[in-house]
Amino acid sequence: MLYGTMKVAIGGPLKVAFRPWVEGAENIPAEGPAILASNHLSFSDSFFLPTMLDRKVTFIAKAEYFTTPGVKGRLTAAFFKGVGQLPVDRSGARGAGEAAIKSGIEVLERGELFGIYPEGTRSPDGRLYRGKPGGLARVALATGAPVIPVAMIDTEKIQPPGKVMPKLMRPGIRIGEPMDFSRYQGMEHDRFVLRALTDEVMYEIMKLSGQEYVDVYATAAKRQLAEAAKAAKEAEKKQAGA
Repeated sequence: MLYGTMKVAIGGPLKVAFRPWVEGAENIPAEGPAILASNHLSFSDSFFLPTMLDRKVTFIAKAEYFTTPGVKGRLTAAFFKGVGQLPVDRSGARGAGEAAIKSGIEVLERGELFGIYPEGTRSPDGRLYRGKPGGLARVALATGAPVIPVAMIDTEKIQPPGKVMPKLMRPGIRIGEPMDFSRYQGMEHDRFVLRALTDEVMYEIMKLSGQEYVDVYATAAKRQLAEAAKAAKEAEKKQAGA
């Protein structure tokens, strides 16, 4: 009930203001479990995708979205709770991974749609990064649910870092055909199988999105960018003081 109310209250204005387009909506099954594996360009991905689907989709969200203080924090928490998103504490990497897997399995066992971002975090530069094999592959093999690749298009351009006001433009969503991994059933503990399954999905996302693929994890790329920015800043200070 609350999901529908929140979808109308937030999704309605989003549709009117941004007019997002969708290709491949017919690939989402009318009923039954399925995993939506999407690239991740922007915080708004978790708004636009559920808005444009007839069925409820449940994503996992970092616990900070539910615990941030202040008015903005309370509003954010209310939204995520209202649309049925599941908080996961990412402070412990292994614990977070296991919690995400358990949550995904529970959603799918109820015959619902489970959304996951295989990259594990937002792309720092609009490129597509290597998918993490734990969550997506293990949930898919544990449940037998089909994996549907999804590409978010241009959502990162709506509100780039540092911009307060969003840019009114049309983002897009491309939804691929369901992928069947039944041939890997019972092999969920084989790390090579987990890697292969994840790479297959990322390849389909790459074809749908048209993004340049980078064969490193997005978390590592973000760390490298932060270190480079810090080094540049220190170099500027030294030059200014010379």
